[in-house]
Amino acid sequence: MQFLEQTWRWYGPNDSVSLQDVKQAGATGIVSALHHIAHGEVWPLEDIKERKRIIEEAGLTWSVVESVPVHEAIKTGAPNRDEYLERYKQSLKNLASCGIKTVCYNFMPVLDWTRTQLDLTMKDGSKALYFDWIDLAIFDIYILKRQDAKNDYPTNVQEDAENKFQSLDQNALSELERVVLMGIPGESDITLDSLQNSISVYSEIGFDGLRKNLLYFLNSIAEVCEENGVLMTIHPDDPPYPILGLPRIVSNAEDLNYIITEQSKEFNGICFCTGSLGAGPKNDLPAIFDLVKHRVNFVHLRNVKRDAIGSFYEADHLDGDVDMFKVMEALVAENQKRKQPIPFRPDHGHQMLDDLNKVTNPGYSAIGRLRGLAELRGLELGIIRSNSK
Repeated sequence: MQFLEQTWRWYGPNDSVSLQDVKQAGATGIVSALHHIAHGEVWPLEDIKERKRIIEEAGLTWSVVESVPVHEAIKTGAPNRDEYLERYKQSLKNLASCGIKTVCYNFMPVLDWTRTQLDLTMKDGSKALYFDWIDLAIFDIYILKRQDAKNDYPTNVQEDAENKFQSLDQNALSELERVVLMGIPGESDITLDSLQNSISVYSEIGFDGLRKNLLYFLNSIAEVCEENGVLMTIHPDDPPYPILGLPRIVSNAEDLNYIITEQSKEFNGICFCTGSLGAGPKNDLPAIFDLVKHRVNFVHLRNVKRDAIGSFYEADHLDGDVDMFKVMEALVAENQKRKQPIPFRPDHGHQMLDDLNKVTNPGYSAIGRLRGLAELRGLELGIIRSNSK
């Protein structure tokens, strides 16, 4: 029986979690990116080689790139998008020449992922990432002041948001703004003005236009990917529904099936993220995996717990609304059909124990992910052993 490849997201030399920590957690593969390179610029060959050298000297393997960011000009179909596509293709060539051929990316407009709180205190005292519809409505209606924003929220959420807004001081509102606009660690955050401008642009593009631009992107890089053996893996929207007036096109089974059907070449794959998809109340994750499993080239495993209005916090990896046993069972079965093991990583984790006193990237403290990886490793082993009897 073949085991999944256990990987770990590492933000580079400035990450508070060291490669030695990763080794002690038991992971063998690294998921990393060159966050110091501006979006849309070519990843220099020497920078890729240097990052690879650091990882390999620690006794690990750079298994997956997460992410090579897709520039907004490509997402919006701007007149200069072909210029950015040429740079993107060159980055893929440079990565492939170094033997790094699995690339994760997303096609979310403007915001990479969205939460409204980074330190929700759990019953055991650990802290989790949280998405609250009421807080998002406060940001949207009273901070961003998006035109007609109220129309996107049910009456009860509007009322709760108005009442809560009245109770918040400026510090609380500033913190909410900071969290919602937060970018990837090591990269610049979004501003209110740039977000407003982007919302106006995407209102013209819409759902169908964004889909069309994604297919243009995939068709443009297809030849380079096929010639260099690159496997692209698109990450689902996080959360998996439209927010702040921005369209979302990678949120459910229909979306994923459309992407791999309309561009049917083998290079075009999926990053199956149980946390992102799991935040959608209508998403049946085992069914979605069964539909797209032949194109799953990378997996993020985490869990979420939703409430009555759809707000969610990131739960323990084996708890929450995602049936992690069924997902892992299907993943193990698919992995046996592969020539090379599918890489997965424990996605996010609670801030806990000694990490409560450390400054870490949100969701990416060491001990919470260590716990998650240990639980997932044990779940996989149990399934494999029971299947081999």
